[in-house]
Amino acid sequence: MLSLLWTDYLVFALLIGVVLVVLNTRHKAHLRRPWQKVFDNTVGMVSLTVLLMFLMIGLLDSTRLERPILLDSGQASKQTDVLSVLDILLSPIRVGHEKTYSAPFAHTAYAKEIVLDSTGQKQWLYPRLHIGGAHLSNPDEDKINDIAQKSLKGLGQALLVWLGLVTLVLFFSKDCSYRALSNGKKTLLFSLLGIFCIMGVLANLAPYYHVLGTDKVGEDVLYQAVKSIRTGLVIGALTSIVMLPIAISLGLLAGFFRGWVDDLIQYIYTTLSSVPGVLLIAAAILMAQVYMTNNPELFTTVDDRADMRLLLLCLILGMTSWTGLCRLLRAETLKIREMDYVVAAQALGVSRLKILKRHVLPNVMHLVMITVVLDFSGLVLAEAVLSYINIGVDPSSYSWGNMINSSRLEMAREPVVWWSLSAAFIFMFSLVLAVNLFADVVRDAFDPRSHH
Repeated sequence: MLSLLWTDYLVFALLIGVVLVVLNTRHKAHLRRPWQKVFDNTVGMVSLTVLLMFLMIGLLDSTRLERPILLDSGQASKQTDVLSVLDILLSPIRVGHEKTYSAPFAHTAYAKEIVLDSTGQKQWLYPRLHIGGAHLSNPDEDKINDIAQKSLKGLGQALLVWLGLVTLVLFFSKDCSYRALSNGKKTLLFSLLGIFCIMGVLANLAPYYHVLGTDKVGEDVLYQAVKSIRTGLVIGALTSIVMLPIAISLGLLAGFFRGWVDDLIQYIYTTLSSVPGVLLIAAAILMAQVYMTNNPELFTTVDDRADMRLLLLCLILGMTSWTGLCRLLRAETLKIREMDYVVAAQALGVSRLKILKRHVLPNVMHLVMITVVLDFSGLVLAEAVLSYINIGVDPSSYSWGNMINSSRLEMAREPVVWWSLSAAFIFMFSLVLAVNLFADVVRDAFDPRSHH
């Protein structure tokens, strides 16, 4: 049975909205042409493929199922547990906990302990891990070969899946030949091959080794990094939903009506821009924490509290980040309202709202699209910074910011525990780089002034 949180509902509502926009775009030639340029661009398709992979993981993590907890006897108990589809798929690394820190691909703990041997003698050594390399009787000699074999097996499985996908694509294509495929489809297929290879290798190694090590309480760092994807996507997407209506409506009104309307809107966004956003966010989060503490009956589970804090963070970020786009749209609208076709429409008696809807809004949408995609990566980074100073998402939530925050002390210890910070950096870097590269390609395709 589905058991969704508020942010899950909003994520699926956003997905439905994107699908409707895509279906609408297919019937309009002036929108199809720029998107065709994006799909024919190699960098655009590779970055889009990476983004779609992140989005798929986020959607799997937003689909939560309520299931009965299984007893040791295998029978279902009356108590229930809520797990996302991603949690179920990642069960081997979700439940595979160690005692404390362990390095990537290690078969022993990271620190020495006093361990009793078979004769009852105390020994000061690195104890064996419960999961990492536990299937090997002599890991010092067999581990490298075992990792290589499992990696090759994963690559072989990925190649078989990819070949099956290529066969399916060729079967449904017109000429049934690889050469007849467009450059975009070829790039997509080879991008998927790279992703399949990474997933295949991880799927074969993760149940037997901690690929990115474990944290202080022995939880797998790879699991934490993958679970953090949803938080980054939710903050980027939901903040954009809050920001867009405010920025578009006020920007168009200020530029088109001018006069006192323009002065009032300029006053609002200039005042808001002068207030440090971090202070507003900190104040709102602290007020929300007090409210949650005083009304515990409204938030029965840890997930409810964490979800409400995440939703509130998205609202606050949206309310404080619309000023830049509003200023940009105002300037563009001031220029468009002097164009001949707009002046002609006014002379013919067309209402101002119709002119805004039919003539002004379509001509500023490329700016909206570019700004949203660029702001998305900024919001992902903002979450990391805010969580680092403890005014971001709830500490119980999985997020790259919380991973970076927890690694502060780890970097100060000896020997250094470097893998939590590295994992958060790799995943965040991959997402932000893909978003920025895709934004560049979209800008070149939609903005005619960018062509040389």
